[in-house]
Amino acid sequence: MYARDGFDVVIAGAGIVGLACAWAATERGLRVAVCERDPRCVGASVRNFGLVTVTGQRAGDTWRRARYSRDIWAILAPQAGISIEHTGLWVLAREALAWEVLQAFAATEMGTHCALVEPQEAARRAPWLRTAGCAGALYSPHELRIESRQAIPLLSEWLRQVRAVQFFWGEPVLEADARSARTPWRRLAAQQVILCPGADLTGVAAPWLRDLGLQLSQLQMLRVRPRNGLRLGSAVMGDLSLVRYRGYADLPPARALATRLAQTDADSLAHGIHLIAVQSADGSWVVGDSHHQDAMPWPFARQEVDDLILRHLQRTVAVDSLQVLERWTGLYPTGGDADCLLLAPEPGLYVVVVTSGTGASTAFGIADDLFSDRIATTSCVSDTCAPSSSIGPAPSSTSAASPQP
Repeated sequence: MYARDGFDVVIAGAGIVGLACAWAATERGLRVAVCERDPRCVGASVRNFGLVTVTGQRAGDTWRRARYSRDIWAILAPQAGISIEHTGLWVLAREALAWEVLQAFAATEMGTHCALVEPQEAARRAPWLRTAGCAGALYSPHELRIESRQAIPLLSEWLRQVRAVQFFWGEPVLEADARSARTPWRRLAAQQVILCPGADLTGVAAPWLRDLGLQLSQLQMLRVRPRNGLRLGSAVMGDLSLVRYRGYADLPPARALATRLAQTDADSLAHGIHLIAVQSADGSWVVGDSHHQDAMPWPFARQEVDDLILRHLQRTVAVDSLQVLERWTGLYPTGGDADCLLLAPEPGLYVVVVTSGTGASTAFGIADDLFSDRIATTSCVSDTCAPSSSIGPAPSSTSAASPQP
């Protein structure tokens, strides 16, 4: 049956992209329903670092959306009872060539407010880093870290209570068009339907995704506890991040670094490893990660990959003994040249897929663009894909940069 009065927007998927779309819609006074196939969010949105990363994101829209999303997280977090565990990011350059990449980055617009720090000063400001023998470090003040497995449920509940978003948990969307979405138990009428499938490339959005060459990237991550009780004051990355994050990797000096790392860290590059370490409130750290791409990656974690991740951690952070508390894998879609894929199969029906693992960092910016007519969509019908007009209802007088209480 149709929901009484229907909704302005029905969203399929309660990961961070779906929740960000719900937020952007309610900013404009729209009535929103969210359908999620699982009883709670269990996908990539809760299996990540919770690090809202600005520095190193690809220049252009991705970097702009990351800055916007960081600001929205900072506003929404206290309203939704979400703790910001720490801010800032240290990128430690062990190789001289990595230091050259950081210097080049600092000279770009994206390096604004970031600081190049000599090893001795880095040791004073961030005593948890292993700075002996390193070439230098870059400190960014832009990042913030939340605990994803807590933040996503809290954000969902805030949207339900404060923004009157109606959630239908455990109800997959089986069919959708521009005016309705059908689950096994109901059909929801809408003015717009937005599909946010995440890593589900074979569900309701499959007809529009199957010919786009998308794959899945499997990552391995760990939660560890340092036996010396060391705490990180900010997030930490290392040399390998500079050849993975496009904001660094697209700079000319990164080519020489990539060649050097292919000689010194070939095993890590083969597993798509780069180091990120973040602090949790209970004293543990979330550490990762690796990347293995396939149409459907083998679901089993590899010990040698975890060992490599931990080796990079101990080369970068001043810890010698760790207790591994948890291990897990995650999946996110990859493919194409853009970090975000937006399809408009027909006016009023949209498919939004983040194809770069940057959902937590960019979702609020993507959603605001979607509803503010700043995204050029792709219309996919049958075997053809062609540019279409941008979408979204006109925003109300409420400022999207200042969420309502």
